[in-house]
Amino acid sequence: MMKKVLTIAGSDCSGGAGIQADIKTITAHKMYAMSAITALTAQNTTGVFGVQESDPEFLEKQLDCIFTDIRPDAVKIGMVSSGPIIEMIVKKLKEYQAERIVVDPVMISTSGSRLLCEDAMEALVRHLLPMGTVITPNIPEAEVICGFQIVSEDDMMSAAEFISGMVTGGILIKGGHLSDTANDLLYERGQAVWLKGERIDNPNTHGTGCTLSSAIACNLAAGYKLEESVRRAKDYLTGALRAGLDLGSGSGPLDHTYRL
Repeated sequence: MMKKVLTIAGSDCSGGAGIQADIKTITAHKMYAMSAITALTAQNTTGVFGVQESDPEFLEKQLDCIFTDIRPDAVKIGMVSSGPIIEMIVKKLKEYQAERIVVDPVMISTSGSRLLCEDAMEALVRHLLPMGTVITPNIPEAEVICGFQIVSEDDMMSAAEFISGMVTGGILIKGGHLSDTANDLLYERGQAVWLKGERIDNPNTHGTGCTLSSAIACNLAAGYKLEESVRRAKDYLTGALRAGLDLGSGSGPLDHTYRL
């Protein structure tokens, strides 16, 4: 039977990030994609120009419709812009005993726009992150969570150790923002694994975080262990970057269908 993956995230009208990137990624993995929309955004490759948040009660109806009919094998959570939205997601995932949850703590867009309200941070850290089978912050997001600057791989390790006190699942700190490496750190139950990354010469990186987290969810749904799921997801993302799609006048989207 085809595996099913749910993305709970915001919509990107330009198609490069958010649920659009997630659905493309899930489909490229030959799985069935479902989505619960947390917010509508007016954005393109140059920036975010507006955000209209979903009503928490309407988000609840979306999740009820999904879980009571086509139960997902894995869940990816992306943009969650407010405390009430986060609280509703946590409530419903607990109610339906969701499994294989990937939390991508989206706080700042590729173009630099803030996507998470200040008052939502406590709900994110205290309630949503601990539900993750794995959380996937980039370095700026990890800095917000741990409260100190990350400028080296040693700092990434310190951040992972600090964040591990807040969560029960794995932590994948993405190293792409470091100047001299693209290595990621996977930290799980006190064990650290460095995942070597190839830095692709491609300025078009819109939606890379969404794509990676969705690919991890797909591989978890397929039954792979966490480390193997992350490795396979990184390979997929590398291929999507290497394909060299060039659209828009800013940081363009990836070629999610490069291997189809």
